[in-house]
Amino acid sequence: MTEYSPLQSEIKKLIKSSGPMPVWRYMELCLMHPRHGYYLSRDPLGREGDFTTAPEVSQMFGELLGLWAASVWKAIGSPPLLRLIELGPGRGTMMADALRALRVLPPLYQALSIHLVDINPVLREKQKAALSGVRNIDWHDTIDDVPDGPSVILANEYFDVLPIHQAVKRETGWHERTVEIDGNGKLEFGTAMEPIPRFEVLLPPLVRAAPVGAVFEWRPDAEMMKIASRVRDQDGAALIIDYGHLRSDAGDTFQAIARHSFTDPLKNPGQADVTAHVDFQALVRAAEDLGARVHGPVPQGEFLRRLGIETRAVTLMAKASHEASEDIAGALQRLTGGGRGGMGSMFKVLAVSEPNLTSLAGFADDKPDAKAETT
Repeated sequence: MTEYSPLQSEIKKLIKSSGPMPVWRYMELCLMHPRHGYYLSRDPLGREGDFTTAPEVSQMFGELLGLWAASVWKAIGSPPLLRLIELGPGRGTMMADALRALRVLPPLYQALSIHLVDINPVLREKQKAALSGVRNIDWHDTIDDVPDGPSVILANEYFDVLPIHQAVKRETGWHERTVEIDGNGKLEFGTAMEPIPRFEVLLPPLVRAAPVGAVFEWRPDAEMMKIASRVRDQDGAALIIDYGHLRSDAGDTFQAIARHSFTDPLKNPGQADVTAHVDFQALVRAAEDLGARVHGPVPQGEFLRRLGIETRAVTLMAKASHEASEDIAGALQRLTGGGRGGMGSMFKVLAVSEPNLTSLAGFADDKPDAKAETT
C-alpha cells in the first residue's frame, strides 16, 4: 500500500464542491472508482495481497460447496441445464475446486453452465487461467445479465463489500453519517445537519432504544432481492457465506484491511479493502418478504462439519506427507474453529431457495439461537 492515494484528492475535490459525502458514497468510490477503485485495480487476495478468503485456505471449502450444489440439483429434479453462478469469484479458486468435485457426477457436470459475476479485470484474467479447461463458462458484470434457468448461486464474502449507509443518533434524531474535511485538511467522519425524517419507524426493535452517539448501518435490499426472486421463480438455491451478525443491532463495523491488518478506513482511500459486517437478519427479512424460503443462518464451522469436512480432511491427510498433513489440519481448524484467526464462528452461512425446497444439506430444520453467536 502506497502512502499517496490519488483517490483521496478526487474525494476531497468532490467534498469541497458538493459538501460532506455520505459514507455509502465514500465506500462506493473506494471500491468501485473507475480508475482508482480498490476492486478495479488489483488482486487483493493471498499472502501478497491484503486478505485471505476461505477458498484460498483449503481446497476442501470449494469441493464441499460443489457437492452442496450437486445436492440442490438432485433436490430440484436433476434438470438437464443448471446454471452454476458465483458472485465475486476471486481468483476462480473456489469454482475450480467445486468443479473438480463435480466431475465425479458426469450427468450433472454435463448439465452445467458456469457464470462468474465480477467487474475486476485483474481477477477476471486469473479466473480465466484457473478455469482454462472449463467449457460453457461466461463472465458478467451483474447477476441481471445471467440468462434464466434453474440455478445454484454461490456468494462467498460478497455482501460485506456492498456499500453501507450509516446513521448516528443525536438528541435531534438519527443523522446520516458523512465523510468531510477537518481543519487540517484530513478526511474525518461527521453527520448531516438535518435528521433523517421518520427514521425511527424503520428501525429494528433492538436499535430503537440505542443511546445517543450510537451508529446504525444498513445496506439496500436490492442485491438480496435479485437473488431471492431468481431462485424463487426459476428453481434452485443460493448460498451466502460472510462474516456478520445474526440480529439487526446498532454498532459501527465499517473497517479497512491492508496487508492482513486493520487500518484507518479514511486513510489512503482506494488502497485498502473497505468492508462492513453483514446483517443476516436483514438478508433473511428481504428474502422472506419476496416469498423465498430461508435456511439458516448457521455458523460456517457447523455447516462445513455437516457437509463432511472432517472426513474429507482425513482422506486428504492419508495421502499426504507429514508436513502437508499438518497444513490440512491447520486449514480445517481455521475454517471450522473459533477464536483468533478462526472463521468457524464469525462467518455465517445462509441459504435461500424456491419455496418447495424444505430442507438443504448443511442446515438443520430449526432456527439458530442468536444469543449463542460469537462475532
